[in-house]
Amino acid sequence: MRKTATIALFAILTLAAGPSYAAGCLKGAAVGAVGGHFVGKGHSVAGAAAGCAIGHHRAKVDARNQAKEQAQAQAQSQAGQPAPKK
Repeated sequence: MRKTATIALFAILTLAAGPSYAAGCLKGAAVGAVGGHFVGKGHSVAGAAAGCAIGHHRAKVDARNQAKEQAQAQAQSQAGQPAPKK
């Protein structure tokens, strides 16, 4: 009975959860967990947590830089100047 209740509660909480916007977290967590595993016993979880935080931060910085580049390219195209090529 307890096992059935636990499974039902888990299913309800999983379905009720909203969308996750943790861009970069999974990739960073995987890299951090592997790095923590090689550092020593029990450091995989700490490495995954740190990797998730760092990966999410880097994804936000990259998205912000990409938005700036798009805004600059749009402003230049509206001014009649060709966009710079990279």
